[in-house]
This record gives sequence, C-alpha cells and structure tokens, in this order.
Amino acid sequence: MSKVRQERTAELIQHLLSELFLREVSDPRLAGITITEVEIDRELQYATAFVNALGDESREAEVMAGLQSAAGFLRRELAGSLGLRAAPIIRFQWDPRLRYVEEVDKLLNELDIKPDDTPSPTDTGTPSPSSNVVELDELDDVEADEGNENDPEQADKA
Repeated sequence: MSKVRQERTAELIQHLLSELFLREVSDPRLAGITITEVEIDRELQYATAFVNALGDESREAEVMAGLQSAAGFLRRELAGSLGLRAAPIIRFQWDPRLRYVEEVDKLLNELDIKPDDTPSPTDTGTPSPSSNVVELDELDDVEADEGNENDPEQADKA
C-alpha cells in the first residue's frame, strides 16, 4: 500500500469522524471532543484515532467509555463513506498533547525575562557605522553603472 494513499485515507477518516461527532452522534459524553490525528496501518484494516475533549482532562474516562459504545455506529458510518472493501477497525486513544501544550504555555508565561538595558542602534535614531543602509543623498553621488555603456542616457551623464 502506498504511503500517500495511507495518509489520504487517514485524513479522510479524521474528517469523517469529526463530521459524525458534530452532526450525528447524540451521546452527551462525546460533546465537544476533537479528533487530533488518525493513524492507519498499511493494510487499511486498523485505524487509531487520537481524541481530546478540548483541554478538559477530567473527562477522559467518560469520553473513552462513550467512544467504546459508539465504535460500531462510527465504523458502519465510515464504511458507507470511505469506499473501501472493508472499513477499518477504529481504536480510540486519548491524546495528551493538548495538556503538554498548556503546560509549556504556562511555563513560558511564568518566565521573568528582563529587557536589555543597552539601547539598540534602532533606538538612538542614528544608523550604526556597520549598517548597510544607503541614504537617498548618497544615491545621487553614485556614478553610472559600468554595465550600461550602451545606454544613451548613461553616456550623456558621463
């Protein structure tokens, strides 16, 4: 099985599952969950869907129980939409990455980084001597380019 077809099928399953959770599933335990990623094996027989309840880690057991009870319905709905010979068996796994992102964000917000006391060249208003900035006044003093000998305007100026 080609890697491209495998990735395309995984993306399609993710999209279809998201639509099913949004429109078809009426289980209140599955309200507000998101499919963060889907991985599928080479034979397209097993799909692992990573889910999260939008940062609400306390709902993990409740959501996983709801997914277990809805797995047959979800597989049947996928079978009709995928166009494969057999619909893959869906395994759901809790995705802790959103919690890690929140922890890293919290740590970054707690950092106390003091601003540098030395003024930068852009703060003083005068360009630094090592700057490659060319002032407009300097452009008037520039001689004609060497590659324009055949240009009549450049020949008149010389």
